[in-house]
Amino acid sequence: MKPNFLGRLAALTAVAVLAGAPLAAPVFAQEAAPAAAAAPAAETTAAPAPAEAAPAAPAAAEPTITDTVDKGDNAWMMVSSLLVLLMIIPGLALFYGGLVRQKNMLSMLMQVSTVAVVGMITWALWGYSLAFTDGGAADKFVGGLGRLFLGGVTPASNVATFSTGVVIPEFTFIAFQMTFACITAALVLGGLAERIKFSATVLFAVIWPIIVYYPMAHMVWWWAGPDAVALHPKDPIQSGLLWGWGALDFAGGTVVHINAGIAALVGAIFLGKRSGYQKEPMPPHSLTLTLVGAGLLWVGWFGFNAGSNLEANGYASLAMINTFLATASAGFSWVLVEWVTRKKASMLGLASGMVAGLVAVTPASGFAGPMGALILGLIVSPICVFFCSVIKNALKYDDSLDAFGIHAVGGIVGALATGLLVNPDWGGAGIVDYTTCGADGDLSTCDAYAGYTMAGQFMVQLKAVLLTIAWSGIGSTIVFFVIKMITGLRVAPETEEEGLDISEHGERAYHS
Repeated sequence: MKPNFLGRLAALTAVAVLAGAPLAAPVFAQEAAPAAAAAPAAETTAAPAPAEAAPAAPAAAEPTITDTVDKGDNAWMMVSSLLVLLMIIPGLALFYGGLVRQKNMLSMLMQVSTVAVVGMITWALWGYSLAFTDGGAADKFVGGLGRLFLGGVTPASNVATFSTGVVIPEFTFIAFQMTFACITAALVLGGLAERIKFSATVLFAVIWPIIVYYPMAHMVWWWAGPDAVALHPKDPIQSGLLWGWGALDFAGGTVVHINAGIAALVGAIFLGKRSGYQKEPMPPHSLTLTLVGAGLLWVGWFGFNAGSNLEANGYASLAMINTFLATASAGFSWVLVEWVTRKKASMLGLASGMVAGLVAVTPASGFAGPMGALILGLIVSPICVFFCSVIKNALKYDDSLDAFGIHAVGGIVGALATGLLVNPDWGGAGIVDYTTCGADGDLSTCDAYAGYTMAGQFMVQLKAVLLTIAWSGIGSTIVFFVIKMITGLRVAPETEEEGLDISEHGERAYHS
């Protein structure tokens, strides 16, 4: 719950090579530019001795930029927000629901939907402010309270995009980023399925984003906006910690997928294994619904990735084609691995591979070229297969629906690969150095090579991945410990045996 519109992120070099991010975190446009010193007054010649001293020349005018809202950009962002909602309800709910046993189908639908609606409420109350406002002394890590309860937001207030002088309505940006916060928390449920209490799920939806998600979103996506760079190119750029490092995350590889996948693993360890795990069969009860959910995820992901550009331009188109190709190649790659190793190609494998491709391309969607995205999809599935089978069985943790094996592992692969695939020599979009752009803010005039070295960018990506793992791991441990003390995490053995549908909700998904 955000961009370099695919290649324009700050390249964080000498002055303002901003790192681009998906779900980008543009700061309020009206607050974007820090105050700058007035230009020196023009020199004047000395007046003749008998005459009065000449008046001081007026200071040079402060440079200005006229911000405009493009109706096409705004329309695209509103549609993108709805597409991401489609990913959650019903997309993720059906994908996860089909993977659990029949007696837990309704509980899975209920948990995903409840986390989403709680996430929307808390985002409006305090989440947006903590993620996307100036945090003062703590600004590198978390935002402040300037937009608490959405105070000060009006239909006339705007936020920056990634082009100089181009903004979108703040309400649109709030709604778009809200869906990211909701789906990130909902993804964690894949590691907790079939044994977590509903009360614990509700507490998780409130507490976890405060400790983990909002700070990560701020660190990766919060920055001063391109207008600030254009007006004051020699000033340091206000930004979150990882953005300041120059980490590239177009749509949420670190913020969403690594973050959620690590939390799912921590939660699975806290909960322990399901009763009968690795002793009795626990097959998905409806792969039909799982594929329907996977298809809805894929459709919604175009809003997730292409929407993270915040503008309906060529970078959004790049993110769209990359989301097609990486997903297709990862789905086929997973099928090939199963075909070779198990002599059968499964539909579950195809659906899992599609999701793995979507996860991997998320951070790279606006940075990689189409061929880079295709290769990324081919590579990520075998790695995820290895973690979802070999590593999972060896370590014996019960990550019920492979949230860690697909989202954390796929997100790590994608985040690291982004540092390589952004290379223009490899067909990537490059990293925009806003200090080199033309006066009109045309990104095509910017230097895409400035400050980029493959080894250097890869190391920045590695630092970002390691910090995300540590932040989510430590923060999630605290959250699950607190919930365990308040209400407990796991349902009683008899409740688990009966199924969470009846015992927790008094309803069944099916009555035949």
